[in-house]
Amino acid sequence: MNIAIVCYPTFGGSGVLATELGKALSDKGHNIHFITYQQPVRLGGFHANIFYHEVRVPSYPLFDFAPYETALASTMVDVVNNHDIHLLHVHYAIPHASAAYMAKQILAKQNKKIPVITTLHGTDITLVGRDKTYSPVVTFSMEESDILTAVSENLREETYKNFSIDKPIEVIYNFVDVSRFNKRPVDAFKKLIAPKGERILVHASNFRKIKRVDDVLKTFLLIYEKVPCKLLMIGDGPERPYLESMTRDCSPCAEVKFLGRQDQMEDLLSIADLFILTSEYESFGLAALEAMAAQVPVISTNVGGLPEININGFSGYMSNVGDVDDMAKNAVSILKDDETLKVFKKNALEQAKKFDISNIVPKYEALYNKVIS
Repeated sequence: MNIAIVCYPTFGGSGVLATELGKALSDKGHNIHFITYQQPVRLGGFHANIFYHEVRVPSYPLFDFAPYETALASTMVDVVNNHDIHLLHVHYAIPHASAAYMAKQILAKQNKKIPVITTLHGTDITLVGRDKTYSPVVTFSMEESDILTAVSENLREETYKNFSIDKPIEVIYNFVDVSRFNKRPVDAFKKLIAPKGERILVHASNFRKIKRVDDVLKTFLLIYEKVPCKLLMIGDGPERPYLESMTRDCSPCAEVKFLGRQDQMEDLLSIADLFILTSEYESFGLAALEAMAAQVPVISTNVGGLPEININGFSGYMSNVGDVDDMAKNAVSILKDDETLKVFKKNALEQAKKFDISNIVPKYEALYNKVIS
């Protein structure tokens, strides 16, 4: 099949999932055409049957805000016309679903029928899409998609709760390539981070308010009182300057490292002992799943889709949002001795295997065949 994938090219879960899906489909012989405003961050190396089409938005004095949605729709039309595209798979409703609808109508005038699959990822529904400025367009675009999917049962429920739509939503979970993340740690690298054998804690996100990254630091400080440990903060975003300032005021500030955005997460996760995710909401929690695939147990909040992947008392523990005392207590119970940590690491990997790429990608292929036929 010739498949066009429309996504954001950033480190967010929707862009990561869309890119990894395209790469997996290309490995199975499909031709994949990515359409976005810059090359996706996870699209590294050369792939003979992966193509990238940049959306260019001309700058005119008339426009205070560049009409990206219009340029995106025109690029979709161009790619479909010139590359014999069989379907459009758009990730994140805003503005990709509405742009796909526009492209579909233009192509229909040319007697070309192109099916559209829209995958909902989270804040496009739970936050941005609910804004009255966007809600009517988001609702219409979802209804006009040929097929709607969501990355968790919770997100499907949230969509029906917040939008007046009748279209069925199929749940296809996010996935992880376990073979990529389950790798042996480089001992020299681990000793460089933790020379005295300290436990290594990791958090990775886009540092937005919804991630409550200050709770990560608060949890770490409580753990540090009981267990010698280091904290690696991976990612970037609007809350990072505040958190760095907050860290400098803490006595163990030298034990916290801000690493910025990282492409090779598998290398960092391979040396980790615990992953901390304190979000106010997660539609799924792809970062937590990648950690589990690297045999890293997860301390998380119990919101959104997280209970669907992190099994309390098995692959890690869950706590109420903001309850840093409980998160720290649970973390210490995992980290207190090597044998307990070993059991949780084994369980985390076992749970992650349920979401392995080999189990999830065939579901998308079946969906593609269904919508084309």
